[in-house]
Amino acid sequence: MIPTTLAEIAAVTHGEVHGIRPEEAARLVVDGPVVTDSREAGGGSLFVARIGESLDGHAFAGAARERGAVAALTTRVVDELPCVVVDDVQAAFVAVARSLVDRSEALTVVGVTGSSGKTSTKDLLAQVLATAGETVAPVGSLNSEVGVPLTVCRVTPSTRFLVVEMGARGAGHIEYLTSIAPPRVGVVLNVGVAHIGEFGSREAIAVAKSELVRALPPDGTAVLNADDPAVRAMAVSTAARVILVGESPDADIRAEDVHVDAQGHPSFTVVTATESATLTLGALVGRHHVGNALSVVAVARACGLGLHDVVAALAAAGPVSRWRMEVTRTPGGVTVVNDAYNANSDSMRAALAALAAIATDGRRWAVLGTMLELGDDSDNEHAEVGAEAVRQDVDELVVVGDAAAPMAAAAHRNPRHGDHTTRVRYVGDADAAYAILAEELRRGDLVLFKSSRDAGLRWLGDRVAGRVEEQA
Repeated sequence: MIPTTLAEIAAVTHGEVHGIRPEEAARLVVDGPVVTDSREAGGGSLFVARIGESLDGHAFAGAARERGAVAALTTRVVDELPCVVVDDVQAAFVAVARSLVDRSEALTVVGVTGSSGKTSTKDLLAQVLATAGETVAPVGSLNSEVGVPLTVCRVTPSTRFLVVEMGARGAGHIEYLTSIAPPRVGVVLNVGVAHIGEFGSREAIAVAKSELVRALPPDGTAVLNADDPAVRAMAVSTAARVILVGESPDADIRAEDVHVDAQGHPSFTVVTATESATLTLGALVGRHHVGNALSVVAVARACGLGLHDVVAALAAAGPVSRWRMEVTRTPGGVTVVNDAYNANSDSMRAALAALAAIATDGRRWAVLGTMLELGDDSDNEHAEVGAEAVRQDVDELVVVGDAAAPMAAAAHRNPRHGDHTTRVRYVGDADAAYAILAEELRRGDLVLFKSSRDAGLRWLGDRVAGRVEEQA
């Protein structure tokens, strides 16, 4: 965090300092991580005592102090730490974050949104921009009203680029996030059906995603997916310069000669109006990364990087956040592709296409679970994914969970694609799926795990891959 005194925090939040004299508050500097989880506090931290559905952060002020926190942002006085007491902790947290952006005159803020691919794209973008200057980007998928200010508060006096992932579950959410970190460059990757249960329609999702480009200043840059009609149409929603990216012939930055190798790594030629370069994403799996990479190229060029430097950085970049097309080869010779952090029908299709592109000596398994927040279309969307698994010549389809049952039903109705037949099984939970996999997986097999985060198949993927980590 940019060093800030407790008195300055009180001023920007309109709060009152307690537990310390005014002259001491003017000398007490917060220069460590700003945290909402006491376990993540460190030397010089500010602990933000949020009140959640089941926990009251005020009860953890002492734990934050033991880990090095020097102050807290609260709605009531706590005895364990000097504190700034405010009426609304969330509003005060946002005020602190926005004040840091306003103090950083040389900072370029890049916002990234889309129904899928946000996290992978911001990870690539952070690695590329870091070659040109200090870059701050979210850890994992911190893209909410809490995650964005947490990310913003990591900026330092020398930070040059701030990458902000922006998620939405309803109208106005992205507009709110842009008020915390006003973007100069905005990326919209796609408009799909993620969270359609909350939005009601794909059209409503498009309107929500366009809040990012509407927030751009006239001298800013909007990077839009030319291959997605709903995203392309957002060009009229902004006064900023528009860069279209994709495989469409009229894209300003486009991919030509796309192919995917036997390991699933995409290669293509990046073409601009004046130059071109060949790019191989040797550490990434799936053709869908082509669009993500093109967006990164456009952003990086808008930030002053040259094409060949950007391509070199992308070629060296790899996955950062867990459970996104994460490939593990077990000692028993099974290849595990764990893409089960999140899922909607679009990302399911992309994952199944990636599975089909990877060469294997054994069988292709797809272990698929529930896609959440699809509303009234849930059964139809699940059924379409089951049919797609058959079309992609999956050998073994294991469907997990009650809500995902229409996947299995659709695949059962027509398990043949040409001369290929998919064996389909449905189980109620991850333990039952594991029993099948433990018994039947053989050396040379390739197995994909894909579901929404709360369906928990990422843990099943870890179990099969032999990875043991704390579940959270």
